Amino acid sequence: MGILNEARREFIAAPDTSKGQIVYKWPDQNIRKFARAIVEPDAVAVFMNQGRVAGVLPPGQHTLDASELPFLGMFVDWGSNSNAFKAEIYFVGAREFPNCRFGGRLDEVQDPVSGLIVTLRAFGEYALKVVDPTRLILNLVGTVDVTNNEAITGWVAQQLLKCTRTSITTQLMSGAWPILGLSMHSPDIEAATRPTTNEQLADYGLEISRFGNLDVNLDDDDNARLKKLAGDTAYSRLAGGFLQAAQAEALQGAGQGMAQGGGAVTPMFLGAGLGMANQMMQPMQGAAPPPPGAFAGGGQPGYAQAAPAAPAPAAPAAEAAPAAPAATVECGNCHNQVRAGAKFCDSCGAAMSKHCTNCNADLSGAAKFCAECGTPVTPPSA
Repeated sequence: MGILNEARREFIAAPDTSKGQIVYKWPDQNIRKFARAIVEPDAVAVFMNQGRVAGVLPPGQHTLDASELPFLGMFVDWGSNSNAFKAEIYFVGAREFPNCRFGGRLDEVQDPVSGLIVTLRAFGEYALKVVDPTRLILNLVGTVDVTNNEAITGWVAQQLLKCTRTSITTQLMSGAWPILGLSMHSPDIEAATRPTTNEQLADYGLEISRFGNLDVNLDDDDNARLKKLAGDTAYSRLAGGFLQAAQAEALQGAGQGMAQGGGAVTPMFLGAGLGMANQMMQPMQGAAPPPPGAFAGGGQPGYAQAAPAAPAPAAPAAEAAPAAPAATVECGNCHNQVRAGAKFCDSCGAAMSKHCTNCNADLSGAAKFCAECGTPVTPPSA
């Protein structure tokens, strides 16, 4: 066990199990003097002390001595009689890290053709490269032990998705691109998104070296809605209109139900289908008959059609009926017929309505006794 510890202190290098990591932190901060640091050809070693970068070692084998590496003089551990350095070492991969995936929801946009609000999604792959290891550690990773690349690639994927959203929605809202068939614009999207994303990643020492396999599609529900709408529109155009397509679909459903058996079609559905059929037949009944010699329906080719019967003469208009005579009532004084509703007789001037002297009930002009109390009526005065 002591031999392994001595070997670990003599050679400082990233283990084979961490070759796929973007950043690997050496676990020991106490570094023996004259130890050898081995940096792989596709990596660099960053020395830090108290949150500040002191130096960067390029690929190769390096003896950790202040005479060869002057910046190590700041890390001398005086408690060890100047036989050790106290520093943090980070091995940062300088190669390209491919097959990094990104994707998610872009935005809700309105389809200019159908007017529907749909949700767009984008999925793709990119290759990441570290161009400035010190900026990556200071501005993004920090001094923590980064054992999973997701801490870096996940953040880069969010920035890439944001820039993709901007470039796509700008073209869609301007009407330059249609929603259906966005895959044909994948090269344009990649060319516009990659430089914009790299501008935002420059402060973090990162760069997207490659960007591809982009797939921009719709949400599953929105995709089904647009496909159904496109199919209904095409079917309606072939049928001659939306109403005709609906009638044909209803009749087709009724026919399928009848083919399955009499019980498969309800009387209500069958009546609705027959009603639609009658509406469809009405324009056909008013159409002009085919010319003689033409084959149409039950007619036979080569035979002249019978001449249509002459229309029957219109019946003479009935004489106007005499107007009904106006309603009249008899005057109780002179017994002359007076128009109903008149207040006075137009012959003698007597009042046509009177009241009972006993109960004050309304009486007609010809009444001789009160219908309420039987009191005799006083003859009206002229």
